Amino acid sequence: MSGKTKGTALIVGASRGLGYALAEDLLRRGWDVIGTVRATGGEKLAALAQQSNGRLRVATCDITSDTDLVALRKHLHGEALDLLFINAGVSNGRGETIAGVSTDSFVRIMTTNALAPLRTLECLEDLVAKNGILAVMSSGLGSVTNNTTGGWESYRASKAALNTLMRSFSARHAGDTRAMVLVAPGWVRTDMGGPAATLGIEESIPLVVDTVLAQAGQPGLKFLDRFGETVPW
Repeated sequence: MSGKTKGTALIVGASRGLGYALAEDLLRRGWDVIGTVRATGGEKLAALAQQSNGRLRVATCDITSDTDLVALRKHLHGEALDLLFINAGVSNGRGETIAGVSTDSFVRIMTTNALAPLRTLECLEDLVAKNGILAVMSSGLGSVTNNTTGGWESYRASKAALNTLMRSFSARHAGDTRAMVLVAPGWVRTDMGGPAATLGIEESIPLVVDTVLAQAGQPGLKFLDRFGETVPW
């Protein structure tokens, strides 16, 4: 069975929520981790780094900033990564319809959830080993096929755009030997998911990590849920 047991992972967007849980889970499995935070709000990850015996390093980057991305790429020069996992997401909430979304809000969500993650992938992917994994946190709400209720509409659009951009990336790298995976973690109780979400982080992230690591040695792009089942585009 294909899979990867340990190595070096870069988790982009690791200050809280799903990204922090990814870093914590990979450390528990014996991985070395680099986690990025924005200029503020990284105290929790910094505390985890202090407890990690040097296995967690923290870097600063706001992936919506061109300048920050260039600086991060320079900072990581010479790193050899086995896993690059990009986690980013903002939302206006469950009941939102496109009729009520301002242009500024829509641009913010599309930039944060679609443009910035794929621009980050383009900037950092050459650091990932030929048998490594390129992973991006998507959402089941990004499935056009499964959208039968509406709601979360700018968020849905942004994750569908993210998926399409990842498809374009994989098409341009058709001979790439690395695994590429978009992951739908489920509706998780985080600051963004809210208290009504159906899953705790501990019910989602270990399965997400299992699924992502199992893709090592399997080139090509997949859109998977936390159980490793295919999500329809």
